[in-house]
Amino acid sequence: MSYRLQRMPVAAPSVLFAARVLSVILALLTAAVVLALSGKDPVALGGKVLSSTFGSSFGLEDLSLLFSPLLYCGLAVAVGLRIGAWNIGAEGQFNLGAFAATGVALFVPGPAWLLVPLMALTGMAGGALWILIPTLAKAYADVSELITTLLMNFVALLLVYWVATGPWLDPSGMALATTARLPVSVPYVWGIVHWGLPVALMLAIGLAVMFAYTRWGYEVRIGGANPGAAAYAGMPVQRHVIIVMLMSGAIAGLGGMMEVAGTVGRLQGGISNNYGYLGIMVAVLARAAPLGVIATAFFMAVILNGGIVLQSQGLTTHTVLAVTGLILFYAAIADEVARYRVIPTTGKVTPKGAR
Repeated sequence: MSYRLQRMPVAAPSVLFAARVLSVILALLTAAVVLALSGKDPVALGGKVLSSTFGSSFGLEDLSLLFSPLLYCGLAVAVGLRIGAWNIGAEGQFNLGAFAATGVALFVPGPAWLLVPLMALTGMAGGALWILIPTLAKAYADVSELITTLLMNFVALLLVYWVATGPWLDPSGMALATTARLPVSVPYVWGIVHWGLPVALMLAIGLAVMFAYTRWGYEVRIGGANPGAAAYAGMPVQRHVIIVMLMSGAIAGLGGMMEVAGTVGRLQGGISNNYGYLGIMVAVLARAAPLGVIATAFFMAVILNGGIVLQSQGLTTHTVLAVTGLILFYAAIADEVARYRVIPTTGKVTPKGAR
């Protein structure tokens, strides 16, 4: 009996999950080997990361503050992927959500119980507005959203830098290159962990239910998998593309609002901290599954928090970037390998075209 490799159309979920876990392990082992070759003790560093992250309430609070924006941005990218749209602009939408929410906090008077929900709605509107042009360009002119959403990131970043260092600069002079501290904030649920995290978790669960158990979610999945077949079946693919992409931008914008009003407390340049770009990795590792985003966002938060610990041990930020790059590299390989099966072949091979 002989065997041959056969590439399957899709990988079995159990095989794909095992391949993803193995890819992460291989990435961490590769990083450990590189650290060892550079004269570092990877075991000691790993123990330091785990103890600093999970060994105290301070470490867990810091982990939660990283987990929350990664979850919002990961969900934003994952939602777009469900309809086959690559939203590379979560970084810009995150910034616009923070910008819009800051404008409400600084210039609209009112009590906190009214302003916080208004800031959330405004932040979502800002994120949706920032993806509107790429959305319409994709839906009506078939322009690649990869390019348009990416380019919008730079405009958003410069806009936030400009208002934080110019028109909205803190008039008291107490802080450089930032606005004044916001007069209202998102309430805390534990320590310095605010309501942004529970809201993100509930949002992920709600999206999972909506995509799995509603007709709209079914049509979105079909539209993303095979737009031609969905259109032939009478599904409004174009309308779904518009709704899903605007929803994607709104989720990222909500994440920006939670970051500025819950974690940072003032608008400043670089407030997104590359969460939008990291959200792409989170969504890809989760295969655009909202519940999977919870797990991958948490794992990425551990990696980022570990990077902070590693910097205190003399390593640079490039080490963390290298580890995250390795994870995505191995995950891409694992996705492809998981689709292959070893098929036994017996008897004679029938020539092609023979009866």
